[in-house]
Amino acid sequence: MYKITIFVTLFLFSATIYGQAGQFFDAPFGGGIGYVPAWYIPNVDPINSQLSQIGMPELSTSGFYSSGIAGFLYLGFVKNLRLGGMGFGGSLSTSQTIGNENREVVYNLSGGGVTIEYTLTFVKNIGVSVGAVIGAGSMELDLYRNSGNFSWEATWQEFSDPNVPSDAYYSKLKNHYWMFTPMVNLDYPVYRFVLIRLGVGYQLAFADEWKADNDQPVSSIPSDLNSNSFFVQSGIFIGFFSF
Repeated sequence: MYKITIFVTLFLFSATIYGQAGQFFDAPFGGGIGYVPAWYIPNVDPINSQLSQIGMPELSTSGFYSSGIAGFLYLGFVKNLRLGGMGFGGSLSTSQTIGNENREVVYNLSGGGVTIEYTLTFVKNIGVSVGAVIGAGSMELDLYRNSGNFSWEATWQEFSDPNVPSDAYYSKLKNHYWMFTPMVNLDYPVYRFVLIRLGVGYQLAFADEWKADNDQPVSSIPSDLNSNSFFVQSGIFIGFFSF
């Protein structure tokens, strides 16, 4: 811990001296880590079509809030290029109660990967970066139906004997995919060690495969039910930043 403290102190001191000398204006310099909330707008129409048929409220088509963490570091030997990583996750849900029966459908989307970005230098003191995320993610659809009455003994009886009546139903559909996500980020350092971000992007999913429950294959999944999604993100980072 003592060595880490010394290293961080020396790094920040050196970075400050470097910045005062004016050398960092030749190219963006530094890096950091931060919290990146976002708003994702996936296509949930195939799910809403099924919900409508059974009389349940539909999932919101205006999107959902996601939480994430991201970080980046400029490569000194390649001007304006930075590498990093990010991860995110969020969900949508809808529910309904009819008599003693509770129904709920939960949509989850998550992913993460390596970020590669190039910072344009036509705006001074602001980082305008274009790039992409290359990684993987998953989309899950959880379906619940029950009366809200559970017990340890009844759970095992229903599991072991198919003749025992049950008022509980649960199923999970999972979609694992690879993703390529073009994006544009605007980074503004409000202070040498604090940066705020605003950006947009579009997640493209490839080689997706659907499984149910304990990784059983699923057929007849609608072709337009995928993890492609437009998103808007913001963020606040701590580190050392010079544009």
